[in-house]
Amino acid sequence: MGNRVISLLVIAIVLCYGLSMAVGFYHDEDRGRHREDPDQEQEEQEAMMGDEDQFLLQKSKQVVKTRAGEMRVVKSFGGRIVDKPMHIGFITMEPKSLFVPQYMDSSLILFVHSGEAKVGLIYKDELGERRLKPGDVYRIPAGSPFYLVNTGEGQRLHIICSVDKSESLGLDTLQSFYIGGGQYPASVLAGFDNQILKSALNVTSSELSDFLSMQQDGPIVYVTEYPHPPSLWSRFLELKEHDRLQEMKRMVGFTEEPDHQEEQGQTLTRSWRKLLNSVFGSNGKTKDDPDAYKGKGKSHDAYNLFKRSADFKNDYGWSKALDESDYSPLKDSGVGVFLVNLSAGSMMAPHVNPIATEYGVILRGSGTIQIVFPNGTSAMNTKVHEGDVFWVPRYFPFCQIASRTGPLEFFGFTTSARKNRPQFLVGANSLLRELRGPELAASFGVNEDRLNRFVHAQGESVILPSAQAAPPYKEEPPEEEEEGRSQPPYKEDEREQPQEEKSRQPPYGEGETMQKQVKFDRLSKVIKSFGNDMVMGLG
Repeated sequence: MGNRVISLLVIAIVLCYGLSMAVGFYHDEDRGRHREDPDQEQEEQEAMMGDEDQFLLQKSKQVVKTRAGEMRVVKSFGGRIVDKPMHIGFITMEPKSLFVPQYMDSSLILFVHSGEAKVGLIYKDELGERRLKPGDVYRIPAGSPFYLVNTGEGQRLHIICSVDKSESLGLDTLQSFYIGGGQYPASVLAGFDNQILKSALNVTSSELSDFLSMQQDGPIVYVTEYPHPPSLWSRFLELKEHDRLQEMKRMVGFTEEPDHQEEQGQTLTRSWRKLLNSVFGSNGKTKDDPDAYKGKGKSHDAYNLFKRSADFKNDYGWSKALDESDYSPLKDSGVGVFLVNLSAGSMMAPHVNPIATEYGVILRGSGTIQIVFPNGTSAMNTKVHEGDVFWVPRYFPFCQIASRTGPLEFFGFTTSARKNRPQFLVGANSLLRELRGPELAASFGVNEDRLNRFVHAQGESVILPSAQAAPPYKEEPPEEEEEGRSQPPYKEDEREQPQEEKSRQPPYGEGETMQKQVKFDRLSKVIKSFGNDMVMGLG
């Protein structure tokens, strides 16, 4: 008995020692990851500080490409200084096209840049449809089935969206799960056993095989015949309304379901029924019927940023910011939205965002963006043009300057849905004004009188006149730009719209008329990976 106790005690001691060694090795290895070679770290910092375009994002991926449209995603920078990684997506859809029913592993905040759309979303087990117009902001939660239809007459649909990766699987830029599909794209239904699907949908084997093999036009398809051959979706639209409804009923098993049918099959049938009825129309709704674009579901409405009054406006420009207090769906994603218009030769005063990282897209015009490292050196001082995507880390001072040749307008997302209170470093409402006194004077090595003259020299706030600092260059065609530019997020073969279509363009921004369809000419140079650490106050 005594020997057994001693043996067990020895075994317990050995196991505890082994466990402690394993844990110690893990922590040592983890610490070792951050204990980099100082010389290598210094080289990375010097390389980072020497790259003028490091805060312009170009690493992009084309996630969808068909005859009817495409979706491209610009990847965000990954590192410790990014408080919430966010990709920026660009969706382009031809007239009378459909982004087929699906759900994604990432939440999307849609911003309709131009064109009109109908979005259908399953929200709280009910289908809600909303019609989207230019300037509308709309949220699609991760995992929620949705579809998108370009309803504009002869207009391409351009959408900019944030791609929130916080709930993603981490498999790729973003992962779509297609509900509607066939040979291409494959429907997620195709992965189930045929017997399971036959019972769940209450259809025959031949019906199931036909149903899951007809679609082969890709995730974005035309729903009209001319000038393209009939697709699976357009053939449905050719049917009379009664026949179309009967065909949908047959496809989704629109029959009395036996009491013993599994709950999974019932949910599957209900979801298909709601999605297909909405895409193809029912109950006598017509295109001119306003209710045709608004389902009875509890889905939230869109918020139009173009119609919102400017949060700040003066003679040199205006700015708008949308947060969770204005549009509650933003709270669930933790994302804010902004839109800024700077008059020719004006600047957004140097400022800091203390609560969020900012991602921006140049909608029109050209100018310069300057960003400053915490150690007081220049991080970026680079020209930007239409289509450029930039980002500014939280806490980093920065400013945007419009060229003297025309206004600069940019839209973007922030990584916080809370009300943003930027801290301006200069101007009538600046930190210098608030902090003026002997302490600030001593920090600059001047007396208070000189400090007061210095900080009161600028009488404007937020958006300032800056003709002397504004770049004088003119708009340059994409082919004359420097080499190394990548494919733009929107199609390069944008066709000019007929004059009558241009005249129907919606109000753009603060009471301005959009004179042309914005072309996203190119993306900027590749942002180089510069590791997990940044220059934080180093001399």
